[in-house]
Amino acid sequence: MKILVTGGAGFIGSHTVVALHEAGFEPVIIDNLYNSNLNVLDGIRQITGKDFPFYEIDCNDPEKVRALFEKEKFDGVIHFAAYKAVGESVQKPLNYYENNLISLMVLLRAMKEFDVHNFVFSSSCTVYGQPEKLPVTESTPRQPATSPYGNTKAIAEDIIRDHVYSAPGLKALSLRYFNPIGAHESALIGELPNGVPSNLVPFITQTAAGLRPSLTVFGSDYDTPDGTCIRDFIHVVDLANAHVKALDLLKEKTEADHYDVFNVGTGEGYTVLQLINTFEEVNGVKLNYTVGPRREGDVEKIYAQADKVNHVMKWHAEKTMADALRDAWNWQLKITPQK
Repeated sequence: MKILVTGGAGFIGSHTVVALHEAGFEPVIIDNLYNSNLNVLDGIRQITGKDFPFYEIDCNDPEKVRALFEKEKFDGVIHFAAYKAVGESVQKPLNYYENNLISLMVLLRAMKEFDVHNFVFSSSCTVYGQPEKLPVTESTPRQPATSPYGNTKAIAEDIIRDHVYSAPGLKALSLRYFNPIGAHESALIGELPNGVPSNLVPFITQTAAGLRPSLTVFGSDYDTPDGTCIRDFIHVVDLANAHVKALDLLKEKTEADHYDVFNVGTGEGYTVLQLINTFEEVNGVKLNYTVGPRREGDVEKIYAQADKVNHVMKWHAEKTMADALRDAWNWQLKITPQK
């Protein structure tokens, strides 16, 4: 099966390209390189021994997307490409709505025109807002999103669900990720944000490497054991493998108009300070950090119940938070210029 991977040069996308190859799929990568780097393709090549087709295309460009579908005959699409910084989305909501939703609709129209039936969407646990009960299950009511980014994911899920029921033969899954961290164990690919990282772990590793003076922990007065936010941290390699399992599940579904959602997390919640302490312990590094005020748009605590993804999709998280933090640090050491 030939699979289009949008945002395939990004953090989760690049690891998924590797996982797809290892499972016997043929990935084709498109990315506009807004928050990624062409060097990632070299890392993918070194891991897999293969050059995969790459197109520098923005998913918001319907003519270029349509031309790509005309050229390559896809069996499925995994859609990662999106803006994803919670804080930035609060400051620039229109940018997030325009980019994240139009790109989705462009892809769905192209899939319908060219008769592509399998779609896996990169969603997020942010669709739950601040849930009233933990852990969250797929039937947990979606609360109002705490950020425009989270709202784009909730709206996108609704668009996909409605479109599936109007497009005979289309089968789609939305994977609600929790907090992806880590890097490939080879240290050949990892998280490589352009500019100031919006995610916690690359900010930690850049601070530990001396690229940033200190890390700010946003908020210490939450209703948690140490006052910092609680998250469900998942190794990016485990998350990449979930996309392979998602495609396997779609292949099994013979009925038309199939749509479902899955939480993809470990089922364990850890505070930000627990994560920092684990990073220091496994890597033997002291981190310079300070505690600041809360950040607008952040959820206090959230972690998954993973029963559905374990049993229905036959996927289980295999790597620990310590594994992820060790891999993330090895990746940072590889890409940081040595003094």
